Amino acid sequence: MTDNATNLLGFDLDGLVAFCQQLGEKRFRAIQLYRWIHQRGVADFGLMTDLAKSLRDKLAGCAKVEALRVLTEQRSADGTIKWLFDVGAGDAVEAVFIPEDDRATLCISSQAGCAVGCRFCSTGHQGFSRNLSTAEIVAQLWFAEHQLRRERQRDERVISNIVMMGMGEPLQNYSALVPALKTFLDDHAYGLSRRRVTVSTSGVVPMIERLQQDCPVALAVSLHAPSDLLRDPLVPLNRKYPIAELLDACRAYLAAAPRDFITFEYCMLDGVNDSVEQARELVRLLKGKVPCKINLIPFNPFPASGLTCSPRERVQAFAEVLIQAGIVTTVRKTRGDDIDAACGQLAGEVQDRTNASQRMTRAPIVLHRPQRAGS
Repeated sequence: MTDNATNLLGFDLDGLVAFCQQLGEKRFRAIQLYRWIHQRGVADFGLMTDLAKSLRDKLAGCAKVEALRVLTEQRSADGTIKWLFDVGAGDAVEAVFIPEDDRATLCISSQAGCAVGCRFCSTGHQGFSRNLSTAEIVAQLWFAEHQLRRERQRDERVISNIVMMGMGEPLQNYSALVPALKTFLDDHAYGLSRRRVTVSTSGVVPMIERLQQDCPVALAVSLHAPSDLLRDPLVPLNRKYPIAELLDACRAYLAAAPRDFITFEYCMLDGVNDSVEQARELVRLLKGKVPCKINLIPFNPFPASGLTCSPRERVQAFAEVLIQAGIVTTVRKTRGDDIDAACGQLAGEVQDRTNASQRMTRAPIVLHRPQRAGS
């Protein structure tokens, strides 16, 4: 194998078919190869016994199935597992396995760092390094699924759900994301249903519209505020794509979505977005306008944010307003707290590119409306 061998984890089935055709092989050979890689977790072409030896020899000279190197593995008392993967040049990304009674979910990263810079997310505070390749996205599932199968001595699928909620904004890495999603869904690979694969976004409106056309899976939107006035400082992307535009994109997405609702994520921040009146404002924003489910997420504090988690009583009071209004609402149970694997905590060991003085203290959130284009 040469140093510039192609990592086959980077191909969806159509891509692998095209690659095999360049080697003079037919589509059914690509399907066999795809199954060996993803269904059986085999990386050694020599072990793919129903492939012609001539094809195995070709692959050995120009291709590879290469996982990410595991830097650390941490296991929580609640069964959550967090892996830190080396993606080169001093960058690392994290994936988290979350077992529950009725499902087993893998939370996958799409970028090393994140450029969105949401106020309450520790990943965003480290700055942005680069997009992951399709192979690096798929490799997180490939490694986790087949390691867990080996540990549990079972052949059937372990991971039942995928959430693109790890490090990064998935829709800002669209060209690498879509082939990865297609591999997750393909019956010759992992065979997950569209309902069980979720892309989470902070609101990249044009890419929501494209995803509806290219690969509509379940959609979760990081909302976190009932108004532009509040969302602007919490989610800076809101200044480019304000709430009205975001909700229009969500309504349109439902025409092709595998679920008949959009999930809105709402991180509960003490004294910032958690009052009963703000809950009523959220009801006015959403009820009868976007079929939805709301996940209230307890904030996981970190020093650079200058924020704290809402008290449990206030979270419950907020939820009660939504429930009384007929909006399906859940309060997310935190998992993996003891290994910093909970929502918003994934930061890896990527060099922090923010200014050191800004990391020490953060100014309070100031509610003002910046001048928008055309206003």
